[in-house]
Amino acid sequence: MSPAHHRVLPLRAPPRLAAVACLALLLASGIAQAATRAWLDRSEAREGETVTLNIETDQPGVAPDYAPLEVGFEVGTPYRSTRANAGPGALFGVRLVPRRSGNVEVPALQVGRERTAPLLLQVAPARQAARGGEVFLETRVDEPSPWVQQSVGVTLRLYFATSLLSGELTQEPPEGASLQRIGDDATGRERIGGRDYQYVERRFLLVPERSGPLQLPAPRFRGKAAPRFFDDFFGTERSMAAEGSPRLLQVRAQPADAPQPWLPLRGLELRYLQSPRTGRAGEALELVVEARADGASAAQPLELPAPRVDGAQVFAERAETTERFVDGRPQLTVVRRFAVVPQQAGSLVIPAMHVPWWDATSGQPRRALLPALKLEVGASAQAPRTTLPPGSQAMADDGDDAIASGLSADPGQARPASTVWPWLALLLALLWLVTLAWALRLRARGPAPVAGEDGDPLGVAPPTTADLRHALDADSFGEAVRLLQAMARPPAADLDEVVARLADPRQREALQAMRRALWAGDGDPSAARVALRSAFRDGPRWSGDPADDGEELLPPLYPPRQGR
Repeated sequence: MSPAHHRVLPLRAPPRLAAVACLALLLASGIAQAATRAWLDRSEAREGETVTLNIETDQPGVAPDYAPLEVGFEVGTPYRSTRANAGPGALFGVRLVPRRSGNVEVPALQVGRERTAPLLLQVAPARQAARGGEVFLETRVDEPSPWVQQSVGVTLRLYFATSLLSGELTQEPPEGASLQRIGDDATGRERIGGRDYQYVERRFLLVPERSGPLQLPAPRFRGKAAPRFFDDFFGTERSMAAEGSPRLLQVRAQPADAPQPWLPLRGLELRYLQSPRTGRAGEALELVVEARADGASAAQPLELPAPRVDGAQVFAERAETTERFVDGRPQLTVVRRFAVVPQQAGSLVIPAMHVPWWDATSGQPRRALLPALKLEVGASAQAPRTTLPPGSQAMADDGDDAIASGLSADPGQARPASTVWPWLALLLALLWLVTLAWALRLRARGPAPVAGEDGDPLGVAPPTTADLRHALDADSFGEAVRLLQAMARPPAADLDEVVARLADPRQREALQAMRRALWAGDGDPSAARVALRSAFRDGPRWSGDPADDGEELLPPLYPPRQGR
């Protein structure tokens, strides 16, 4: 190698080394400036699982702003720890539970004067919990192949073998069907695979609106369990997540020869709860009919029509409906009362009642039958007598017989009786005048009602205690609740507000007992109705009434003497 080469190499080496040194200084400077950073304890997780976001900074006296995390995550309780022998600053951490699956971004967070870099978390769908795990879900459908517009019972159970602190159980409605939650949640215990489980049961009413395949989405549970010993020692929480399986239903279309109105059921029975055997003309006979429908809800067109009776008038009351959930499917009971008034004596036939329906199990049209009733109607005890048998005038000692004899005797014998009528007319006129004067006096004594008082429309009177008693005797529970809402001042919005505003604990408990009996299957509806009648015999007692506040309803008869 020539000496020229020795002279060139020393001249080129210093610039290259200087560039490398400058680049190293720049990188070191950049690293030194990146004093606030964030990272996840893992980059992949499943929906419902917990990941930990760590944030480190050397800025003293600052804390991260966690608000942007609320969009895509359930945010736990943040914690902070001071770094030992590492100068100023701190290490922050927070547990996150992703709300959805897919690629979820952890947004940049403001920490003092600096911001962290955004992070990406890959979230897989939640693993379907196997039966026998610590927490799992089960869905039961009482009819996997229902008919269109058939009421289908859906029972969702959450099983858990640990103590839950909080949680959320969701069931999304399917497309092409309505899903309505029925009643309150029920709880219980069950032993599965040698392990004791508690469960929460939630019931739904599913009504398909069109034929074809229908997929019921998978239910989901997100919650927190009580910490174990070491979890509690280190201040950590246990997040629980479970996802059930979707259910596929095949909805069958309405047949062309189906009876109308379309009423798909599992069973229908009609019976008389009360039926008369004899009667009298002009006197009302009470007829009570009950229909029990298996697999029906109150939204379906189950009607008990009023019978057409020759020789009698029929007055029908509003039907009383009771919905229950039995063996995982809805049950409907309809009770209707009829007043039959015979117009004449003789034989009276109440015709048979027919209710057509569709047997959802066998796929055949059916007809529920209530047999006809035949009874003998006697003459009215108050019927006027227009003729008398021979010799009856001789035994006519009272006024009624005298009038009757005057109608049937000759004019010469009728003259003494005819003098009674002017006196009777005069007496009726005097009674009418007395009644009119008494009514005017009462009207003048009472103050005129104020239009719109307590929020009532002008001229519309609120329901009375008699109306409520009648509803508890003959109408449905819903009608009684409607009357209680209207009787409150101001009117109540729903049953929960009625219960909250009642002052009598016995009345509140009677309403809750009826609600549990009808919707949760806890108790006997008949016994609950008896308790309601007893509790509301004298009407509702509202919080804030003068009687409850101890205020005097009337001023004292003798006012206290003032000091002289």
